[in-house]
Amino acid sequence: MQFGMIGLGRMGSGLARRAMQAGLECVAYDANEELIAGLIAEGATAAGSLADLMSKLRAPRRVWVMIPASVTGDVITELASLMQSGDTIIDGSNSNYRDSVDHANKLATAGIDFVDVGTSGGVFGLERGYCLMIGGTKAAVEVLDPLFRALAPGLDAATRTPARTGEPSQPEYGYLHCGPAGAGHFAKMVHNGIEYGMMAALAEGLNLLAHAGGPRGEARDPGSHRFNFDLAALTEVWRRGSVVSSWLLDLTAEALAEDPELEGFSGRVSDSGEGRWTVQAAVDLGVPAHVLAASLFDRFSSRGNDDIANRLLSAMRMQFGGHRENGDSQ
Repeated sequence: MQFGMIGLGRMGSGLARRAMQAGLECVAYDANEELIAGLIAEGATAAGSLADLMSKLRAPRRVWVMIPASVTGDVITELASLMQSGDTIIDGSNSNYRDSVDHANKLATAGIDFVDVGTSGGVFGLERGYCLMIGGTKAAVEVLDPLFRALAPGLDAATRTPARTGEPSQPEYGYLHCGPAGAGHFAKMVHNGIEYGMMAALAEGLNLLAHAGGPRGEARDPGSHRFNFDLAALTEVWRRGSVVSSWLLDLTAEALAEDPELEGFSGRVSDSGEGRWTVQAAVDLGVPAHVLAASLFDRFSSRGNDDIANRLLSAMRMQFGGHRENGDSQ
């Protein structure tokens, strides 16, 4: 199978390389020519523009767009103007699912298929494979199955769920056709919202352990909270047989082993949009999402966006009770 890849950053280049390693043909384009050079050496065909990319693909043409969501819409519009009926655009970026639904509807009028692919795996995907959540028509997704199978982690990525028997199903390979256009990005959106919550739980628990040593903590009974935990050692032991063992814990243990005091980090935590969209979707559907919402707001706090609120709280305590700021444990 031949496909085009637009966007050769860490994710796009990894996707292209993994597909080529499985024997697929890739025509690659990026505005940064230096990023294309590496892939050419590994067998990719270079394109100098979107028009050039389309000219080098055989019909029906299939093009994967892997660029920042903020510019994905413009590229899809330009790409569609160069396409014919029967061609397919694959959006693997972290686009809003509503945009994906709109793209699919507009492109359908020209006979162009649109497939949205929520892609998880990060910089480790080239080696480990990419977990893919796919939205689009059944016919369009089935044609792309060889590409998705090549990119996904495969059966050996996890032990088989005991209740599953017989011939392995699609999700056991690490990819899933979730439904019509938009379903893939909706699933990935919620996936990232869950990721926010899991990260926050690990961070809060380890923060509590760090403060249990006394000097940082402000317990009412300091004598009962003098535990000097080694966070790097604890995360390492939790990786082995613990209920909370996970890839996130593996990465946390690695970070602490490299930098036990986390001196290389300021504590400012960004959000890339999916967490906000997840909370908004929960509001729209009337579905409670306490942990996901709290983890998103915690990221806002990390940027100092709660400074006025905290000072007001301190001022109110002083007004009604004469509490000084250094009396936090009272």
